[in-house]
Amino acid sequence: MKVGVVVFPGSNCDEDMAYVFRDILKLPTVKLWHKNRDLEGCTHIILPGGFSYGDYLRSGAIARFSPIMESVAEHAGKGGFVLGVCNGFQILCEAGLLPGVLLHNDSRKFICDNVFIKPVNLNTQLTCAISDKNVLKIPIAHGEGKFYAPEEMMKEILDNNQVIFKYCDAGGNVTHEANPNGSLHNIAGICNKNRNVFGMMPHPERAADAELFNEDGLFIFESILKSVHGELLV
Repeated sequence: MKVGVVVFPGSNCDEDMAYVFRDILKLPTVKLWHKNRDLEGCTHIILPGGFSYGDYLRSGAIARFSPIMESVAEHAGKGGFVLGVCNGFQILCEAGLLPGVLLHNDSRKFICDNVFIKPVNLNTQLTCAISDKNVLKIPIAHGEGKFYAPEEMMKEILDNNQVIFKYCDAGGNVTHEANPNGSLHNIAGICNKNRNVFGMMPHPERAADAELFNEDGLFIFESILKSVHGELLV
């Protein structure tokens, strides 16, 4: 297992993500510059948070044309693991590697806060080490985090069980009040049909170190490790 963290102009969570994989999980980890096409033998590709290209046009709309995205798409097409967090999620949607789009928050304000999410599909590489009883406190930091898909596409997402996380309250209740941005169905994270490409708005890398007084994000990273080294349900 080798992790590659893609760096775009404006990425600002690349080192946070690399720190978790490299220093906490002790995995071979490299940073991949967006202008290069070589994934350097990485098995797991991460698109981190930030403001790629200043979020001009739409968040992720320019980054999806970066040369490395051709390699990321090819990697995903072969069944390789790809995870996009926040801006990375936006880029994956813009690139067509995930369905739907991320729109401006209903409040039209940038939100930086701790939220609660719960897994709603435990049969993925991102959730297989999480209990259905777990409610995770994970930070968000975004202005365009409202997940939206047209009715027919949303029906397909739901029918295929592609929703992996939903916003909830501290007790695990999925309510309108617990939805920070207006995402349809309280969606906080999804995967593709083949369950190898993932996107989520909350930042698990910001909740994966005891020094941050929050390690809930480690459940997600441990799920990735379990899917490689342990038994993953299918």
